[in-house]
Amino acid sequence: MDRNRKAAYQTLMRVVKDQAYSNIEVSRQIERCRADAPAFVREIVYGTQQQWLYLDYLLKQLVSRGYSKMKPQVSVLLHMGAYQILFMDSVPDYAAVNSCAEMASSVCRPQKGFINAVLRNLIRQKDSLKQPESEKNPVSRMSAEYSADPWIAALLIRQRGEEEAENILRAMSETPPLCIVVNTLKTDRESLKNALTGQGFSVDPVDVKGLSDALPVLAVKGSGLMNTEEFHKGWFYVQDPASAAAVSSLAPEAGETVMDVCGAPGGKSMAAAILMGNRGSVRTFDYYEHKLSLIRRQADRLGIRCVKAEKRDALSAAGTLTEKADAVICDVPCSGLGVLRRKPEIRYRKLDDDARALAVKQLAILERSSELVKPGGRIMYSTCTINRIENENNVEAFLRQQEGKFQKEAERQLLPGLDGTDGFYFCIMRRMSK
Repeated sequence: MDRNRKAAYQTLMRVVKDQAYSNIEVSRQIERCRADAPAFVREIVYGTQQQWLYLDYLLKQLVSRGYSKMKPQVSVLLHMGAYQILFMDSVPDYAAVNSCAEMASSVCRPQKGFINAVLRNLIRQKDSLKQPESEKNPVSRMSAEYSADPWIAALLIRQRGEEEAENILRAMSETPPLCIVVNTLKTDRESLKNALTGQGFSVDPVDVKGLSDALPVLAVKGSGLMNTEEFHKGWFYVQDPASAAAVSSLAPEAGETVMDVCGAPGGKSMAAAILMGNRGSVRTFDYYEHKLSLIRRQADRLGIRCVKAEKRDALSAAGTLTEKADAVICDVPCSGLGVLRRKPEIRYRKLDDDARALAVKQLAILERSSELVKPGGRIMYSTCTINRIENENNVEAFLRQQEGKFQKEAERQLLPGLDGTDGFYFCIMRRMSK
């Protein structure tokens, strides 16, 4: 069996059956299967995931009955083959079919002939199959065309209207750039850009409204970025400009005490420390020790001394931390609807009542975290979603409950189709002085 396609197949099976995270699982399977073309494996995995419902829409037209009762092994092989046929010009059609048939011999031998026949029919009929634009129902059309679960399409249409919903979903279907933040404690934008360009990378500055000059962001194309000397010297770290812009708006200053209550993987804490010139205190909290270790290693690589990673539950009482923070970063767990282009498995995970249960937990974290803010200090509530139930609604509920204790200073929803970033929401609120 082709070791590269085997790694892709095993990854997709884990995602489909066990809801594994593709970015973690694909690396594990590349190593386990000794794949010698990692980029090829990732293209099949992420591409197949990203186009899953669109491929469903076409494959259903080629299977007369029993489509919904297919075993996962058959479904994964059909989707893998269809993606290679329709989207990968580098793969000849016969190679896509033959490789899937070969894998079927090992994982679902009785269905080998069926898989072979469906994929060959796809090659013959791909130009004549009905396309999603023929659907009159906008939810059905957008769900199939942009391969997002119907509840996501329905939510966006309801909250933002058809035109804006479509713009968002279209942008979510594009390949996101890899963006890095320049560590201005060690270098500057031009020096890093020149160093990477000299090694064959394509490097472009990213301009996002509200982003501080002290946190310049670059979009980089090329392989092996994390193997460069510049990475190991701590000249940059990976972060979407939307997240960097949010911390810029919080404007932490040298000498302040900043607390990051849901700190992992640590990007916002690093941004705060850089803006503070590495002077002051950034206390980064997370519940899991292995995540705290990642934060510590990141800070060490970047040469940041003011970040201290500590174990803490974001829902716990403030205790001795009550009113000790000048600024609090409250980036809560969310539905992730703003990062579909980076985490394709989110496209197919349903949330009850449009994430209302999740919003309750988010609000509770915000309420607890507000206890950390000293009078005159500020708190930033943020998510990587575009769902108003988790964003604006939670902020308004919090402000009502606080009865004038906090005042909104800035609020922004960044959208992939408009701002060119991930979907990201933040609101900065200041606590009134006693």
